[in-house]
Amino acid sequence: MAKHQSFSVESDEAALADLHRRLRETRWPGEPREADWRYGTNLGYLKRLVDYWLHDYDWAMAIDRINGFQQFIADASLGSDTLDLHFIREPGSGSGRLPLLLLHGWPGSIAEFLDFIPPLAYPDRFGGEADDGFEVIAPSLPGFAFSEAPPAPTGPRAVARLLLRFMTETLGHERFYIQGGDWGAIIGTQMAVIAPEAVAALHVNAVPVRPYLGPGSQRLTEEEQDWLKAARAVRSHETGYQAIQGTRGQTLAYGLTDSPVGLAAWIVEKFQRWSDPDAPKPPFSPDQLLTNIMLYWLTGTINTSTWLYRGIREEGSFALEAVEGVRPPMALCLPPNDLFPPPPKSWIGRLGNVVRDTRLEAGGHFTALENGPELLTDLRAFFRNYR
Repeated sequence: MAKHQSFSVESDEAALADLHRRLRETRWPGEPREADWRYGTNLGYLKRLVDYWLHDYDWAMAIDRINGFQQFIADASLGSDTLDLHFIREPGSGSGRLPLLLLHGWPGSIAEFLDFIPPLAYPDRFGGEADDGFEVIAPSLPGFAFSEAPPAPTGPRAVARLLLRFMTETLGHERFYIQGGDWGAIIGTQMAVIAPEAVAALHVNAVPVRPYLGPGSQRLTEEEQDWLKAARAVRSHETGYQAIQGTRGQTLAYGLTDSPVGLAAWIVEKFQRWSDPDAPKPPFSPDQLLTNIMLYWLTGTINTSTWLYRGIREEGSFALEAVEGVRPPMALCLPPNDLFPPPPKSWIGRLGNVVRDTRLEAGGHFTALENGPELLTDLRAFFRNYR
């Protein structure tokens, strides 16, 4: 088993002073009349958020919350390169448990899991059964927050191989569970495809990859064709960020790295549009939003966090190949207000060994943050069958 060293987040007073200066000196744009969120982040909302950031937000308290978890830095192999990988590791309660690899996405971070990890690892502290506990391992993905970035954009399949080596060689776990959303769902699915013997079961709260639809595949049903049309309609006006980050992300990065308000606007829009697009503001507290944003700002990682969008294009891993499929037991827990509408169950079944398909009644993309109790109940019920 490879060695890893303890880690804790430290406050940088000079960086905070620089942040506050930049917030005070913001040059604000105008916006169309009655804009709401139709043209992007609402100006009035963002001004209120920045005022709170400047005068009321407590980063020291956020640091204390993060440092309340056991954190480490370990060597992780990415091809011929070795990266420093940051991760939370909580041993959990109960007996006979397997470790659970908990994977975030973009523009999220481990901040999504600050309220989710404690009841996941220690259910007996929250009125549950100790034997429902997990050993929780929640890394910051390469290029996010405290994890070192690869030397160039890297796709989810390569990150999946990195995390497989991290779990089996660095931490010494021959078998483990995976739960993920967004990139975490995609990477977790690739891990299950690459090494089904290591993945005991896979739970995701986003549609992870496109199934194989080439020669020899089953013809699309009418329901699936209607859903694809609806998804393409959404893509035409909601995925401009993917086009930019997947092609000319470096150009975007200069503005987002230099301006904390620009960074906040870029991120907050996704927390609004992918959760409740008709609401006047995102359904999250200012502290929840700003802690996530601070992990990008203070580590200067907004650029490298977007490299997966270029990497998946270069890797060509948007969809499963003809010979690929998820062999370990797989469960999906899908919210109604995600970036794309939930697909038909027949589409989900094309991914492989899908044994559970839950459709939530409310909530959106950031499920652990917005619908933590429902997600927790669903994954417990699923993983309980494979302990």
